[in-house]
Amino acid sequence: MVDSIKQQFEVYGNALSLRNKKNEILASNIANAATPHYKARDVDFEVELARALSVGPLNTTSNGHIALASKNLPGKVQYRQSLNPSMDGNTVELQVEQMEFAENTMRYQTTLTFLNGKITKLISAIRGE
Repeated sequence: MVDSIKQQFEVYGNALSLRNKKNEILASNIANAATPHYKARDVDFEVELARALSVGPLNTTSNGHIALASKNLPGKVQYRQSLNPSMDGNTVELQVEQMEFAENTMRYQTTLTFLNGKITKLISAIRGE
């Protein structure tokens, strides 16, 4: 049971850390929206969370098996493809970055809410309520 609780807190802790990293990258993109030749960056949350939890891709056991390849390299910041790059080479699209930032912030808050709920239930169980 202790390992189960530890694993749940590990998932939430890693998720919060990755959401924070993503927010920092998105904030940097927004801050550099007018910087010539700046390339918008991002991280793939699902790939990074799987890597942080040591949940890797499926391993093949035979040459006839097809390995699933990720489009993103784990541990690497990716460059976002711009729909309308500017004339100065900047690929930041302010509306896209603001939307991504708002969504990531909401997901960060949701993770905090789940974590708070787990802690509250654990404290309640310890107290015997």
